[in-house]
Amino acid sequence: MRPFIRLLGFVRPYWRRLLAALVCMAVFAVLSGVSLGMILPFVNVLFERDALVATGSTTTVADVTEDAADVTEDAADVTESVGDVAGLLAVGENEPIDDLKVDIRAGILEMFASDSPERALGKVCLALLLVFLIRGLFGYLQTFLMMTLEQRVVRDLRDRLFEKLSGLSLSFFHGEQTGTLISRITNDVTLVRGALVASFVNLFRESLLTLIYLGVAIWISWRLAIITFVVLPPIMFLIAKIGTRLRKRSTRIQEKMADITSTLQETISGVRVVQAFGMEEYERRRFFAHTSEYFRRFVRMEALGALAGPLTEFMGVIGVVVLLWYGGREVLLSDTISPDWFLIFLGAALSTMQPLRKLSKANNQLQMGLAAAERVFQILDTESDIQNVTGAEVLDGFSDVIRYEDVTFRYATGDDVLESVDLTVSKGEIVAVVGPSGAGKSTLLDLVPRFYDPTGGRVTLDGHDLRDVDLASLRHLMGIVTQETILFNDSVLANIGYGLEGASRDDVEAAARAANAHEFISAMPDGYDTVVGERGTRLSGGERQRLAIARAILKNPPILIFDEATSSLDTESERLVQEAIEHLFEGRTVLIIAHRLSTVRNADRIVAMEAGRVVEKGTHDELIARDGLYRRLHDLQFSGAGTNGELPEQTAGDETDDAGER
Repeated sequence: MRPFIRLLGFVRPYWRRLLAALVCMAVFAVLSGVSLGMILPFVNVLFERDALVATGSTTTVADVTEDAADVTEDAADVTESVGDVAGLLAVGENEPIDDLKVDIRAGILEMFASDSPERALGKVCLALLLVFLIRGLFGYLQTFLMMTLEQRVVRDLRDRLFEKLSGLSLSFFHGEQTGTLISRITNDVTLVRGALVASFVNLFRESLLTLIYLGVAIWISWRLAIITFVVLPPIMFLIAKIGTRLRKRSTRIQEKMADITSTLQETISGVRVVQAFGMEEYERRRFFAHTSEYFRRFVRMEALGALAGPLTEFMGVIGVVVLLWYGGREVLLSDTISPDWFLIFLGAALSTMQPLRKLSKANNQLQMGLAAAERVFQILDTESDIQNVTGAEVLDGFSDVIRYEDVTFRYATGDDVLESVDLTVSKGEIVAVVGPSGAGKSTLLDLVPRFYDPTGGRVTLDGHDLRDVDLASLRHLMGIVTQETILFNDSVLANIGYGLEGASRDDVEAAARAANAHEFISAMPDGYDTVVGERGTRLSGGERQRLAIARAILKNPPILIFDEATSSLDTESERLVQEAIEHLFEGRTVLIIAHRLSTVRNADRIVAMEAGRVVEKGTHDELIARDGLYRRLHDLQFSGAGTNGELPEQTAGDETDDAGER
């Protein structure tokens, strides 16, 4: 019940809408019971016409009462049923209820009394139309109200999930598949909607209808109603048993759907690699295996769910057959119930079948929805490793220095990635970080925007421990250009303006010019309004990088974290990107993972890392003179291992290697 109770928390803001829907459902259910009562005047119009020819309301009631007092006088008359009730009254079995039956029957007959049977029939038909019109109106209102309520809750759940995911630390995403997370927001939340439909529409309305129909049946004949109660408990037990098994199977099906989504996402995003290595058939087999397993589990679950309806219906039919047999004997032999009342009772008993069948399906929906809700709440309950502390200090600028003070870091598993790092970066300084793969370069820079917190020591900005600083204000001071250029399936204008709301078109164009991007943008079909495709697939590598640089220039941050990656570019693109980088670095504090010797030489200071430690610091000339790690990397480059001016140990895939440490 815990997931359901938590789900109610999302319904609470819309309690007025829910209350209105429940009232409409209650009116709908009551009118459904009233529609059964229309059997009484209709039967009397067709078969006992004289009963509805009125000479006055007082006379009609008097006649009915007189007939009820003497059942033996005229067994063929319309008052036979009332006489039967009077006979029961004489026995003294249920005197108050039987008196009420007499009064209700007399009142109904008087209501539809007329000077001719045809006019009486017209009244009955008009009343029937009116009842079903009002019933249909309230049915529509409850459907509309619940539909908007469900969609509001679904919207809020998706919004909360997206808000949560966007705020979780990077370490969370390293342990989760993208497709699985997408499945939580799409497929699982859709199933949660089914739980809302089941719980409020089906369970409430159908339960209320069942109670009303049973109440009518009990009121008419408690003896016959006992048969209904004999059948009902086994049906409820069967529904509950099937629902428990469905919930377990639904959880496994949702997990398999997440596997399908994940495989699909990986294959589409990596289609270039798939086709380059000729792995299309392998990916097909992998995808087909997931869909086949999903098919098998889904069929088993649906087969179990489908079994509930026929079993419920068959058990109900058994009860109805017994009712027909026993009730028929009461009418024919015992004279304890009149034919018109028995018809109403039979209608009530038969009417319980449909809501009971819907209840069985509602339980199936509810169990599947609750299983999905548990998966949704697992995400919502996940705590981010990186959070603002109470009273976090808001930074309004950067004025002095960034310091690493005896910093140690390790990921959830594995050894230390950084060990006892001490480093100072002054305002306006360009610091290049070099080293072999796995040295910890990316991790070192990731600590500055607080993608991670150090496991030992601290990182400070102007003397403030970053763990005590407001995250938004900290990251507002920074621009980040990653090795893997991330662009969105939007216009060039939107991609450059990303991160700086309200940027004018002129500002965007100025940033593009500074990044050497304006010329190729202007040559595109729609210029700055051209959509670049998912992840910028319609652009070349150099064009993507220049757009990313333009984005950073537009934001104009005082601190820049830059992962230079130009090894895959042709000479002309590289020249344009390098010029853009020079514009980007102007007047900023820069931490850069260097791939190119030109960048290293232009840096104010070079930090050489190996096995998570800073082993050397200094300018290019100073480090060459020391004959240490940097000198070895430099000599390897010019010995032919790096023919394109790139540090040989620092390839375009190094970011992946560092990410693998995570």
